Amino acid sequence: MTNYKIIQKRSIWLGFSAALFVVAVIALGIWGFKFGIDFTGGSLLEVKFLTERPTVSQTEDALRNDTAANPSGLVVQPVGDKNMILRFQDTTEEKHAAVLATLNKLAGGKDGKQKVAEEQRFDSVGPSIGQELKTKSVNAIFFVLIGILVYISYAFRKVSKPVASWKYGTSALVALAHDAIITLGVFAVLGHFAGVEINTPFVAAILTVIGYSVHDTIVVFDRIRENLPKSDEDFEGTVNTSLNQTLVRSLNTSLTVILTLLAVLIFGGASIRPFALALTIGIGIGTYSSIFVASPLLVVWERWKRPN
Repeated sequence: MTNYKIIQKRSIWLGFSAALFVVAVIALGIWGFKFGIDFTGGSLLEVKFLTERPTVSQTEDALRNDTAANPSGLVVQPVGDKNMILRFQDTTEEKHAAVLATLNKLAGGKDGKQKVAEEQRFDSVGPSIGQELKTKSVNAIFFVLIGILVYISYAFRKVSKPVASWKYGTSALVALAHDAIITLGVFAVLGHFAGVEINTPFVAAILTVIGYSVHDTIVVFDRIRENLPKSDEDFEGTVNTSLNQTLVRSLNTSLTVILTLLAVLIFGGASIRPFALALTIGIGIGTYSSIFVASPLLVVWERWKRPN
């Protein structure tokens, strides 16, 4: 079996990761996120036109000129051939009904009563609930990270040399933070340039990425733990051998998942694409970090403690 010099070239991998991390942090600092209605409050209405779909400008003009409808903060997005998604800040049922009636009239329905604009879904979230969801999402991610640190430190408690068990947990946590921040940074860029919004499914995607990444990292760490007592190599060599032994498995597993997610991205509906995109980016970055970040950090830590 070919023994790739992964750990020996750790400065390249860690440097690349550091650069991506810095760019992601800058993107988050400059642009932040484009929050969806789950976090800001408001309504999302998706309709399917049974006749020819009106243009975005026609839809916006019709709704804003109708005194009964005229939703505030209106954003109109065509989806597929016949569908259209409308986002607006109003959350009352009266406004919902008025918007639907205006869309029906615009599409050719008589007096707005003939259903030529068929409602596919309607979601409404109040601003106070949106703020509560935002707070709970941040708390969920924080407590998951702390739980992972405690779990890995406990699982590797019998490994004390040459790196203490808590350092395995800390290295895994750094890799997880790396994965999450880079994924968040990509969505900050997408939100600024492509208008991609984040909602509660995005938080679920980030938590899934964290879980997947730590699973991949633990597989490598577990092989290191198995090899340490019987290895004739130094710690750096043992870690590199362990990585090579798990490399094919990690790549094959991740590639299978990413191919499935790409199918969802291409053929899935508009509502699920941000979720699938977050998983695709996060799992790709997580696979990289489990090989090229978490284990090299262990070696860097072990070398720092050596006497000069």
